Amino acid sequence: MKILFSTDAIKYPLTGVCRYAIELLYQLQQAPEITELSYFNHLSIKDSLPNLGELEIAERPFMSWLKRRALLIEIYRILYPQLQKLALRDYKDFIYHSPNYYLPVGMTQAVATFHDISIFIYPEFHPRERVRYMRKSMEISLSSATRLITVSEFSKQELARYFNYPADRIDVTWLACSSEFYHRNEAELQPFMARFGLKRNSYTFFTGTIEPRKNINALMDAYERLPLALRKCYPLVLCGYHGWHSDREHQRFKRGSREGWIIYFGYLSWSDLPLLFAGARLFVFPSLYEGFGLPVLEAMASGIPVVCSNAGSLPEVAGAAALTCDPKDIESLSEGIARGLQDDLWRAEAISAGLERAKIFSWRRCANDTIKAYLKV
Repeated sequence: MKILFSTDAIKYPLTGVCRYAIELLYQLQQAPEITELSYFNHLSIKDSLPNLGELEIAERPFMSWLKRRALLIEIYRILYPQLQKLALRDYKDFIYHSPNYYLPVGMTQAVATFHDISIFIYPEFHPRERVRYMRKSMEISLSSATRLITVSEFSKQELARYFNYPADRIDVTWLACSSEFYHRNEAELQPFMARFGLKRNSYTFFTGTIEPRKNINALMDAYERLPLALRKCYPLVLCGYHGWHSDREHQRFKRGSREGWIIYFGYLSWSDLPLLFAGARLFVFPSLYEGFGLPVLEAMASGIPVVCSNAGSLPEVAGAAALTCDPKDIESLSEGIARGLQDDLWRAEAISAGLERAKIFSWRRCANDTIKAYLKV
């Protein structure tokens, strides 16, 4: 098979979709079933992946400027697929795979990965311009895709139900986490902990884009219910890109920092993240909606107990290894955090169960399931 893989999603900041695209490509490069693998990046065909080091420096100025202009976004949405069609005119014998929803027009063999449909289910979690753009573009992808891929059974069933889309044209390919996420000893972590002013096994961790869907205000509400002495002993450490509609969260970060129980690091590099996971005492992820929930898996693989919400795909990922609760139930979330920090018996069971659970997810499995979808095309 000849595969043309869109790499437009591989950009700053390195979100879950970006990491999925990169890890999947690393595996597809080694797959014997694929005789030719090319990369479609901003209207040009390339034979190599973008340089990740350059991506973490800055976002492309044009796209940053464009996001602030609604009319130009709509013009871009209409014209860009046509420009893609022109650029792809000599690649009709390739299977085109978009790892991030959007498909160009005119490709007769096309696969799109839909991570979730929150833009339809929970439009209030997104800026209005993003909702308009994504809804129209995703509907075009739905009508033009040969097959769809989702990253969880939850997302498959939701997509099929919401759009009355044939379930037999949707393939599920579970995600995985990088091999960099694993249990680390004190000696491995000491230089990193010293650099960030932390101590191993002495903080609660959250990572994710700072935006409404991640339910971070509820997390801080739940944490504030803990005794101040416990909060100061195990401060809440957060990292993530400064996302949409997050001014309130950042104000609370500053107040909690002054009070000695919140540490916010902003957006950290991909290389720092596994170490921050491995040094934590507890990982908390109270998201209101996830198509997969990669951070929960990364925490389990790192040997860290998990408290997370029971929303979206998170129960599918966590299985019985995590302590789950309704993301809007602040009292239950606070009780779960307290147990995760103090109940040594539960912690030992959760760590063991999480490490075993994480073993069933792998990028090799994700790639094999993706190749099965290509073969159906």
